[in-house]
Amino acid sequence: MDVFEAIVSRRSVKQFDPSHRLTPAEERRLLEATIQAPTSFNIQHWRFVILRDPELRARIRTELGNDQAQITDASLLVLFTADTRAFAKNPERYWVNAPQEVAELLVGWMGPFHAGREWLQRDEAQRSIGMAMQTMMLAATGMGYQSCPMIGFEIEQLAQLIQLPSDHVMGPLVAIGKGTKEPWPKPGQVPLEELVVENHF
Repeated sequence: MDVFEAIVSRRSVKQFDPSHRLTPAEERRLLEATIQAPTSFNIQHWRFVILRDPELRARIRTELGNDQAQITDASLLVLFTADTRAFAKNPERYWVNAPQEVAELLVGWMGPFHAGREWLQRDEAQRSIGMAMQTMMLAATGMGYQSCPMIGFEIEQLAQLIQLPSDHVMGPLVAIGKGTKEPWPKPGQVPLEELVVENHF
């Protein structure tokens, strides 16, 4: 599928075929595409929690997820999280294939740039989550599947349920699968002229 077609045709679908499953090869292809998303300093903060256990998904749906059907019915349910301290965890591996002088410069800069700036650590982790989510949803569209990003769940309780490490942050869920109902027309697009500012406000 043409990338522009994928961007325009991607919609948030709520109804999925509960009997459909991605093959292991499709799932790997989707995840391999997702990790092509960019991250600051190539830190790759993302940690993808694949929620596969049907009982766990049912519990999330009924107790934490406002009874949203896509939590149990989607072929794949991915919770996006990110490691805010990834910049300090073996940072050399992020630049192992770069020229030595480039690797030394960026690895040496990475720590001081993030140190003591917890707000930046969190912001960068969330930015990385956002770019990876969009990459996953566009890849799913290109593969002929539908998707739905979701934040309508009890974030703190789900973090406890999955035993989220203390130096990680929670992001949204993304449901992927075979949609069973055509989405309604796009509900409303703000005109481009209201969104683009040149040079300053």
